[in-house]
Amino acid sequence: MTTLPENTHRKMGLVIDLDTCVGCHACVISCKGWNTENYGAPLSDQDPYGADPTGTFLNRVHSYEVQPEAGAAQLVHFPKSCLHCEDAPCVTVCPTGASYKRVEDGIVLVNETDCIGCGLCAWACPYGAREMDAAEGVMKKCTLCVDRIYNENLPEEDRVPACVRTCPSGARHFGDLGDPDSDVSRLVADRGGMDLMPEQGTKPVNKYLPPRPKDRMQNAAPEGDIDILAPLLKPVAEEPKGFIGWLDKALEKL
Repeated sequence: MTTLPENTHRKMGLVIDLDTCVGCHACVISCKGWNTENYGAPLSDQDPYGADPTGTFLNRVHSYEVQPEAGAAQLVHFPKSCLHCEDAPCVTVCPTGASYKRVEDGIVLVNETDCIGCGLCAWACPYGAREMDAAEGVMKKCTLCVDRIYNENLPEEDRVPACVRTCPSGARHFGDLGDPDSDVSRLVADRGGMDLMPEQGTKPVNKYLPPRPKDRMQNAAPEGDIDILAPLLKPVAEEPKGFIGWLDKALEKL
């Protein structure tokens, strides 16, 4: 069995803002592309254009409709990948030492040459964050793009995980969560960042920022408040002109 380091020098991880994630799946596609073309064995697909396609993904986005006690229902998009837990059970159950946690940055990785595909780590992970690649017969998981973040051949702005670099809404953040003064740690402190399923005792490094209520704009703005959408909803012209004006008049005669 593999042992976990007593301490790590850093705790590199992700902070995901559920308030701004729009569920576009750009992070899923960029992750699939980068990890198929670079680190380790490619992420395979089975019957991708058939009736029952399956494949290996290191990051998935789930969408849920949430009904709060008061207010309108809310759609929450929930990205999920390996959380690089401090007390990672996937590491301690590995019989070959293929799964391990790095001392220098706390990233949990799989040495694919030592992986025998037994699946014990997938059973031990309470988050369902590991996937067996059907073509390669080895376990795959998020690497935090370890081959990007330290790659000095890339521009500095690209030395972040592919999902972070791609996210169009800025919902994904990357940094050292072991440093209380880092940008990600301050973001967690300011927004009340949360662990996923803390009752499991795995101490996940990745954090989630909770979504804010979205039903305020569905009600009339309180007196004195300015509806920020009002300027966008005003007609550009009082009377439609050009082709639109002609079409409007033609339709009135019908």
